Amino acid sequence: QVQLVESGGGLVQAGGSLRLSCAASGRTFGRDAMGWFRQAPGKEREFVAVISWSGATTYYADSVKGRFTIARDNAKNTVYLQMNSLKPEDTAAYYCAATTKGGSTYYRARYDYDYWGQGTQVTVSS
Repeated sequence: QVQLVESGGGLVQAGGSLRLSCAASGRTFGRDAMGWFRQAPGKEREFVAVISWSGATTYYADSVKGRFTIARDNAKNTVYLQMNSLKPEDTAAYYCAATTKGGSTYYRARYDYDYWGQGTQVTVSS
C-alpha cells in the first residue's frame, strides 16, 4: 500500500533550522505535486508549501515564505522541507501529502491531497 513517512522533526531553539524528509513507497509520485501541511494544537491543519512534479515550481504560505524551502528528489521518491529561522509559532505537527490530481502547484487545499504521512513533531522553543 502507499505510505508516506516523515522524519527529521525535533526540538530546536528559535532561530534554528531543521530539515524534514518524506519518503514515499508503494507508488511513484514523479508526475504529482507534493506538499507540506502543519497542525498546531487546537488549530486546523494548514497549508505550508507545495512543489510541482518536476520541482521547477514552488509555492509557500505567507507565514513561511523566505524561511522555508521545499524540494524533491524524484529518483528517491522523496520530498524535503528545509526550515530556517524557526519561530515558536512554527511549532506544530508537520505532514507531507501527495495528490493524484496533477503536477502543478495549484493544489494547496487539504481536500486536494489523497495520501498523507503520519506527521512529525516540530517544537521551537523561545
